[in-house]
Parts: sequence; structure tokens; C-alpha cells
Amino acid sequence: MIDFKRLLTRRDRTAAMPFIMLTVLIDLLSIGLIIPVLPALVGSFTGSQADQAFWYGVVTFAFGFANFFGSPILGALSDAYGRRPLLLLGFCGLGLTFFATAYATALWMLIAVRLIGGAMQANAAVANAYVADISLPEERAKRFGMLGAMFGVGFIVGPVMGGLLGAVNLQLPFLVAGIVTLINFLYGFFLLPESLPADRRRPFRLKYANPFTSLRALTRLHGVGRLVAVLAFNGLAQFALYTCWVLYTTFKFGWGPKENGWSLAAVGIMSVIVQGFLLGRLLKRYSPRHLAIAGLISSTLAYAAWGAASQGWMMYAVIMLNVLGYTVTAALQSIISGAAEAHNQGQTMGAVSSLNSLMAVLAPACGAPLLAAVSHLPSGDWRIGAPLYFCALLQAASLALAFVHFRGESESTAASSQDQAPEA
Repeated sequence: MIDFKRLLTRRDRTAAMPFIMLTVLIDLLSIGLIIPVLPALVGSFTGSQADQAFWYGVVTFAFGFANFFGSPILGALSDAYGRRPLLLLGFCGLGLTFFATAYATALWMLIAVRLIGGAMQANAAVANAYVADISLPEERAKRFGMLGAMFGVGFIVGPVMGGLLGAVNLQLPFLVAGIVTLINFLYGFFLLPESLPADRRRPFRLKYANPFTSLRALTRLHGVGRLVAVLAFNGLAQFALYTCWVLYTTFKFGWGPKENGWSLAAVGIMSVIVQGFLLGRLLKRYSPRHLAIAGLISSTLAYAAWGAASQGWMMYAVIMLNVLGYTVTAALQSIISGAAEAHNQGQTMGAVSSLNSLMAVLAPACGAPLLAAVSHLPSGDWRIGAPLYFCALLQAASLALAFVHFRGESESTAASSQDQAPEA
């Protein structure tokens, strides 16, 4: 039974969704602005492609490392004090990161800035908890998909703007991103409503903020189990792709910030189409489990095809064909959120974010060395795709684990039904 006294009214839930969607859109727009130019900025402090790949991996590692420890703390704080103040803190962290990066004059400054920004930023986790607060269980998969669509819109506009601005000046996208983040802070301060009522909050305790305790609690949620490993491998593949995409296309096709901006915009367009328009229709016909399996199959093939691409246009073709790959995250988040209690959605989504941050820590350590090892090869060489072949293997492992998990659950449910059936 659903205790509607412990939920917002349906009207309030419906009204709150546009607020958080616009907040996430502006947040992702600011992040998307810097993606095409951050590798080039790192390269301005290095002397070779191998050094550029290595130090870009270090800079990326710094953010993920700090975010791994910061996300569960901020998620648990949002369970105690509400989602809104933690989102505002995250905007402050992002703004600080962007402005400080724009004026960095050495690599150590970039690394220090990314550490501070990662520790203060858990917007994805808190936004997911916000959506869980204002959504009935049957609405969550669709609404997580709507959030994913906002990520997509941010990645349509942001990278294109970042690429165009970066072609003028490498620091300019970071300054614009900082200004956009300040606008988001003001929007959130004056207009974003709180989603977590006082009677659904719980006191902050250090054990809730321990990332390892949060991950262990995540594995113990009923119906989750191996899905934690599925999330881990899937996240590691995605972050390795994000780490390597710009440098990979630069090394293999000779792309610059502008070309990379357009390619990332194509990813955003597909994300919006699938998660914003197709996901709701797909969920009427298929369960989140089926979408997760189909999406992992599609993603495995897509990563392998990206690695084997011999011409730039092939990257766009694979982006457009990987339709079901954009449903995986929303499907898995819906399953995990549905397994969590209402009072600890922040901790649960913080644990998911912490897991993603851990994968973001590992991704540069996996992808950057692979990319550095093949950076000396001539443009167009198929071996430059080594990091993406690695991603394909990770997605294949995710697929195998998800299949085993869902099959085991189906068998367990069938056995339970037989045990409860009345004897003839």
C-alpha cells in the first residue's frame, strides 16, 4: 500500500518535475561546454601525445576520486537536510571548478581544482533522489528517462558551443560554463522547490556517508544483487569511452574541438530521442529488465564498431544505430530505486553515484594507458581503437551478469509461486 500522506500530491509531483529537469539541463549544458576542450587544455601543458593522454587521465582521475568519497556524504546529507541545499552546493562546486580551470597556469592546478570540484559535486545523485521523491514506483523508469533526455539536450548544445568557443580560445568555454552554472544556482535558489518532506528525512550519520558501507548496503537491496556488478562494468565502459573519445578521434581521424563537439551533439540528439520520446512507449511493451538486456547487447556491438571505424562518418552511423543502448541506465536505475525504501533514496542514489565515481576513477587508469600505448600509430590504424575494444569486453561482461541475475530471479519467483500454490 502507498501512503499518500508521505508523498507529495500528484499535482505537486507533476509541477516539480519541470523544475528538476531544467536544473539538470543547465547543469549538463555547463559540463558539455568543456568536454571538447579539456583534453586540448591539458595538451597545452604537455609536449607529446603520449604525455597528453597520460595527464588527461590523471586530471579525469582526480575528479572521480574525490567524487567517489564525496557522493555518499552529500547523498546522506540530502536525506537529512533535503535535496535543494545539496543541489545548490553542487552548483557552487561546479562554478568554482570552471572558473579556476580557466585561469589555471600549470597541470597541478588543474588536478587540485578537479579534486575540490569532485568533492563538492553530487548533482546527478541528488537529482535522481529528487525524482524518486516525487514519483510513484511505476513512474520512475519513465522519469529517469526524462532526466536522461535532459542530459542529452545538454550534450547537444554544450559540446557544440564548447567546440566553437574553444576554436576561438581554450579558456573561453570554461568561463561560459562558470557563468551558466551561476545562472543555475540563482534559478535553484529562487525557484527550485524542495522534494523531501520533513517527516521523510533521517538524521545524518557517518556510517551512511562511508562509500564502502553505502555500496555494501546497495548489494543487499532485495532484487539488486549482481546488478551492482552490472552497473559497475557498464559504468566503467561508459567512463572509459568518455575519457578516450576526444583524444581517440583526434589521434585516429585528426578531429579538433569543433568536430568533437558535433559528434558529442549527435550522442545528445539520440539520447533525447530515445529517452525523451521512445522510452515511455518501450516501457509500455517491455519491462526494465528486457530493456536493460537489449540495451547491453546494442552497446557491446556499438563499442566494438566505434573501435573498428576507419572513417569519421562511421562514428556517426554507430551513434544513430545504437538506439537501445540509451535505455540501459534508466532501466537499471528504475530497478534499484524501486528496491530502496522512501526514506533512504538519497543514500541509495548516492551509492549508485559513488559506484559511478569509482568507475570514473578506474576508467582513466584503464583507458588512458591503452590510448597512450597506441598514440604513436598512424591515423586510421585499427589498433588505435584498443580502448574501445576494452569497453566492448566490459559491456559483454555486464550483459552476461545481467542475464544470469534476471534468469535467477525468474526461477526464484517461479519456485516461490509453486510453493505457495494450494495442494489439490
